[in-house]
Amino acid sequence: MSEFAGMQFGLGGLPMLSKARTRSICAENPTGEKGKGGMAVPDPADPSLPHSAAATDLGQGWKVRPFLKVAAGETVTLMDVDGPGVIQHIWMTTETNWHGHGRACVLRFYWDDEEAPSVEVPMTDFFAVGHDLFARVNSLAVVVNPTSALNCYWPMPFRKHARITFTNESGRTVDPLAFQITYAETEVPRNAGTFHAQWRRAVTDRNNPDYTIVDHIKGQGHYAGTFLAWTQLSDGWFGEGEVKFYIDGDTQFPTICGTGTEDYFCGSYGFPEPYSTPYVGNVLNHAGDEGPPKWSLYRWHIMDPVRFREDLRVTIQALGWWPNGKFQPLADDVASVAYWYQAEPHERFPKFPLLKDRWPR
Repeated sequence: MSEFAGMQFGLGGLPMLSKARTRSICAENPTGEKGKGGMAVPDPADPSLPHSAAATDLGQGWKVRPFLKVAAGETVTLMDVDGPGVIQHIWMTTETNWHGHGRACVLRFYWDDEEAPSVEVPMTDFFAVGHDLFARVNSLAVVVNPTSALNCYWPMPFRKHARITFTNESGRTVDPLAFQITYAETEVPRNAGTFHAQWRRAVTDRNNPDYTIVDHIKGQGHYAGTFLAWTQLSDGWFGEGEVKFYIDGDTQFPTICGTGTEDYFCGSYGFPEPYSTPYVGNVLNHAGDEGPPKWSLYRWHIMDPVRFREDLRVTIQALGWWPNGKFQPLADDVASVAYWYQAEPHERFPKFPLLKDRWPR
């Protein structure tokens, strides 16, 4: 029997001893190296230590560099380490209110020295926060806690290298940016895919109200999850549309076709109340507040990944009801994150939307 290498997670893996080594990156240990945490010396005049004044009486080792300050327009590197390894947990928080900077802050993940990112998403949407509006998420893959704590537990293996950047495209400084990225230095099995996440947004066309969650995925892999930040631009129910998976050469008709939006998110008869479960959730029901109705919906395909060998495209229809009982095509504002694993190389993502095209309504 081969020795456990550190890629098994959950309660079942806890008793298994391993030669994997745990490392964690944060502002106090930006390299994650062994024995290198908490080494900063207080110096209020040092711009790289903007939060060290509180530690001047205590000195080195006492919370000198717990956070970063990221200026408007600045990109900082959060993680830059050699492999092999696997990221196991990411925690982040910024200001208590994301209005004006949640979607303006962009995360990009690069595996194994690739030039194009495998993850390119606004910070808040990546953690299943829609419209930059806080809502609790209590799931296996993503957890969002008060007041602005963003957590993800997607396993992210890398073989040669892992690099994560944070770009502040807002018009003001993000202060503080706090984060912790915990990973294991461990061998990665040959058949392990790499993690990908892609953000999109569009207003659906009433003449053909199909929204593309993701397309042009090429190679072998499996689809792992969907997050939708849906803004209704019409009154009434919006969720009659079907989610479709076009797998391995499907053209006009998909292999997998759902029966409705609330059905895909494992609900029924609409979304009468918020819910957050290990695999699915409707965590933001903004229908009773001012402005257009807004929804935050997640579905993690952890127990039911959608496997593909050659290619994949995923869509959802925007459908409501006419008063005469017929389906009404909708022009709604939909943003999404698609999550999947695949063998590299991956197809280059579409051009990332400009900030003016990412603002919530």
